[in-house]
Amino acid sequence: MSGAGGPGTTGFSDSAQAMSLVAFSAAATLTLLLCVMTGPDRDDLDEFYTGYGSLSPLRNGLAIAGDYISAATVLGTGGVIALCGYDGVVLALSTALSLMLLMFLLAEPLRNAGRFTMGDALARRLPGRCVRITTSAVTIAALLPLMLVQLAGTGQLMAFILGFTGETLKTGCVVGLGALMIAYAAIGGMKGTAVVQIVKIVLLMGSGALVAALVLHRFDWDPGALFTAAAAHSGAGPAFLHSGLQFGTTPTSRVDMIATQLTVVLGGACLPHITMRMYTASSARQVRRSMSWAVSLVALFVLVITVVGFGATALLGRTAVAAADPQGNTAYLLGTRAVFGTDVTAAETFLFTLVTTAVFLTLLASVAGMILACANSLAHDVFAARVQEMPARREMTLARVCALATGVPTILLATLVQHHSLQPLVTLSFCLGASALAPALVYGLFWRRCTRGGLMATLIGGSLTVLLLMPGTKLVSGSPVSAFPHAHFDWFPFTTTGIVSIPTGFLFGWLGTVLSGRAEAQRQRHQYEAVEGRILAGAVREGDRPGVTPGPPGRSA
Repeated sequence: MSGAGGPGTTGFSDSAQAMSLVAFSAAATLTLLLCVMTGPDRDDLDEFYTGYGSLSPLRNGLAIAGDYISAATVLGTGGVIALCGYDGVVLALSTALSLMLLMFLLAEPLRNAGRFTMGDALARRLPGRCVRITTSAVTIAALLPLMLVQLAGTGQLMAFILGFTGETLKTGCVVGLGALMIAYAAIGGMKGTAVVQIVKIVLLMGSGALVAALVLHRFDWDPGALFTAAAAHSGAGPAFLHSGLQFGTTPTSRVDMIATQLTVVLGGACLPHITMRMYTASSARQVRRSMSWAVSLVALFVLVITVVGFGATALLGRTAVAAADPQGNTAYLLGTRAVFGTDVTAAETFLFTLVTTAVFLTLLASVAGMILACANSLAHDVFAARVQEMPARREMTLARVCALATGVPTILLATLVQHHSLQPLVTLSFCLGASALAPALVYGLFWRRCTRGGLMATLIGGSLTVLLLMPGTKLVSGSPVSAFPHAHFDWFPFTTTGIVSIPTGFLFGWLGTVLSGRAEAQRQRHQYEAVEGRILAGAVREGDRPGVTPGPPGRSA
């Protein structure tokens, strides 16, 4: 996110800025207090990692939707809708489709196979430290870019809303809010971060729905009139309402668009901070009901950002949206401000404050959830798995230290990248999710012949393919909105790596299994059949039966 200015450039009044600052401080204080109040005991691993599955399906669904709707979704996707019209709507729909894929294909097997982390789920049928360590490494590699994007964008967003321009203040916002996010994860654990996500999603959905209603009211509740006005003020005419404005209309551009949507659908469903919420459901039935709530909420929010994004273009014009931020990251806020007109009432100022506070909480909650996922994976899959039986209190202390060890480097890196285009980092996360984690989950949960070698080949091969191809994409160099606009090493003619890296990830898994030999494949098939009922049919997990004490964490197959 780039571009900041005072009230003269943003249109936000001094009273709105003052109210937003007070609301930000109050929201940060209250949510931190909630984390402290709901945080786990020092020797209760299940409470720290899963919250004991005590959340109702509605509250768990709210938490899943809160984790899924990140600041990149609110600001980035809203911006693409405002600047590219139809193509942005397709991108927004892809995010909802991704969660549906998770609900119908992966949610129940993940809940049945795993206990605390994705490493648990994959090691259920392919035990071994190498599987856990590699899964943890890919987890961090997939989530670190997303954390950088949201944390680096915090300073820019605060500058845009509050009107300051000093670089020191922006960096101070990044450091201060980063420390707050670490506290959320370390103190609150899964239950504490779930409470923050619930507060955030309720505030975001409520304020967004009100703004969307005001936008439609400005156009006499006629969506057709809204779309027509947006096209008229887009500078692109009718093309704004047809495919091609974002990617182009050549055959290569069409392939690029399809690859991007596929990457979003597969990658979004398999990112670890989303999948870890599956382990908080107390039963397969609960996870189905939770996902139903989550999908409904995300679909509703897609409608909200579509209306607000088109409203920003219709009321301000595409040129004004791009002038505030070339990538449109401020379109959601600009659309909210524009719908009020010139004479803003106290009620409208209050609503604008709710919207900015919801976006602020979205930044906080999203990064806190990602830090928690990385810390859990490091503590449980890398360190706790080294010993036969680690005391629960020691593992919890280790998880909190890992939250600090993950968060501090993230804050430092965010201060370094905040002046660059951050879109390549968002794309990198989704590409790693689609090319390494998605094939690993499909093979690990459903393919009987998959061997440990095949799973390792998928995780490592898919990740390396993405990391090799990503620097050559158009998002990194070769265009005014790329990370390095004045350089030209864009040898890979696509926006994402998915067109090559997704099939390559699956191919590596197949080759690794074939090269493992027939005897090894047969042995792994027998191992899978021993746990197949548990993974696919929802057999009861350890610790779920009344009166049964869970085994040592991290050592179960």
